Amino acid sequence: MIALRPVLVPYTSQTLLTSHGKPTLMMKHSNEMSEKKLVYKNRRVGILVITTMAASFSSSLNNIACGLDLRMVAPDQTIEEAKNGIQNHAKGLLQVKDLIELKAWREAQKELRKSSSLLKQDIYTIIQAKPGNERQNLRKLYFNLFNSVSKLDYAARDEDESKVLQCYDKIVLALNEILSEL
Repeated sequence: MIALRPVLVPYTSQTLLTSHGKPTLMMKHSNEMSEKKLVYKNRRVGILVITTMAASFSSSLNNIACGLDLRMVAPDQTIEEAKNGIQNHAKGLLQVKDLIELKAWREAQKELRKSSSLLKQDIYTIIQAKPGNERQNLRKLYFNLFNSVSKLDYAARDEDESKVLQCYDKIVLALNEILSEL
């Protein structure tokens, strides 16, 4: 004779009858439910561990010096330093013409990026020091200059000599205009 007892299955309102001797289909279902609960808990713990690790990893990344600094104004750069550096960086930008004439496209791109980023920093520092009513025109000239620099970079990448020379001429005009305003 088999003894029967009621078993309550979690998350259901039904009572199941089980025997003490052999596992029934309902008992197997109950074991599967508890295994699913265990998997669900393990997933929650896993997600919690992953998010904790990601948070600690991202905070440690902020402490590491990165190769790319996205700030526009150097923290220690004064207006005088920016004004002194602007002439040298402008000359460096204009010396790209020699590399363009030699059709050394990659070297021209490297020099263009180096000198333009330093020039951009100097000009931005000076613009920020100007009174508000003068900034509008300077920002427009700044945009035109560095938009032409970007176009020249793309044209050099494509090795399109006519477009490179056209962009270079625009850079010379924009640079002369912005330097006269500063």
